Amino acid sequence: MSKQNSYHGLVSQICNLLEVGQVNSVRNVNTILVNTYWKIGRHIVEFEQQGNSRADYGTEIVDRLSKDLTIRLGKGFSRSNLFQIRQLYIKFKKVQTLSGQLSWSHYIELMKEENDLAIGFYLKQCEQENWSVRELKRQMKSHLFYRLAKSRNKELQLELSQNGAEVIKPIDIIKDPYIFEFLGIPQKEIFLEGELEEKLIVNLETFLLELGKGFTFVGRQYKISISNRHFYVDLVFYHRILKCFVLIDLKRGEIDYNDIGQMNLYLNYFAKEQNVEGDNAPIGIILGAYKDQILVEYALENISNQLFVSKYQLYLPEKKQLELQLERLLENNSQI
Repeated sequence: MSKQNSYHGLVSQICNLLEVGQVNSVRNVNTILVNTYWKIGRHIVEFEQQGNSRADYGTEIVDRLSKDLTIRLGKGFSRSNLFQIRQLYIKFKKVQTLSGQLSWSHYIELMKEENDLAIGFYLKQCEQENWSVRELKRQMKSHLFYRLAKSRNKELQLELSQNGAEVIKPIDIIKDPYIFEFLGIPQKEIFLEGELEEKLIVNLETFLLELGKGFTFVGRQYKISISNRHFYVDLVFYHRILKCFVLIDLKRGEIDYNDIGQMNLYLNYFAKEQNVEGDNAPIGIILGAYKDQILVEYALENISNQLFVSKYQLYLPEKKQLELQLERLLENNSQI
């Protein structure tokens, strides 16, 4: 190896070390800042509890603190910021529950959620999937926790909150509904399936975020040839955690039983013709605007392939509606 090449290697090593050091220093600063805010919040709450417990007492203290701290320390102690600092201690009573991977901006978003289980879930997902603040906002806005929790009983909801959305089996990657508000298609606008597919590809980064961890894009309109007949799968992905192909078929309107038969054909083809050693059985997801639950149940009966039918929505769901659905499911489970 020449001295020149060796020197270039030295430069690269130094640059890499500096980059890692800068990332770690930013992370350490964030950790120190969040922990300091937590301690400040504790002091505020404890001071309030020593005095009167009137509802307006906390407001008076924060107003006064904001003025005095700003005079002594400058920016960063606005009335709204102090309320958020106070709220940090109230929401996270144990400092050990704070994550060193999350910034103060992450915690500002997390504290907008009222449900403690949901807060735990989003915190874990930020850690596991390295969500930016923008990604966290999107997932909270689309009520990801409630959409996943709908299909779980109380024990599994607690597990979801403590461990995040772990991907172990095919059902773990399924959502119902999927939310495509990022496409910007008005709810009552008439569009073709091809247009929906095109918009999903154009917004692939956000679409992958909605699909979840582990998806890698393979292709669109994936051609299958059987006995001189040609078929086309709308979207094909590979899931690196489950080690299998994931086929997605898009339907503009209601899902028909024929769509289920067609997807079953695609899955059988991929299992025999596309899988290589180490691949697991492919997964099929049919996404439509509507589905008849009874028809879908009968059409899926006795199908051995991993085939799922879900709805998609072009607008954000209402949180209250999801909470009510969740409560009904828990009541039904408790009566069984």
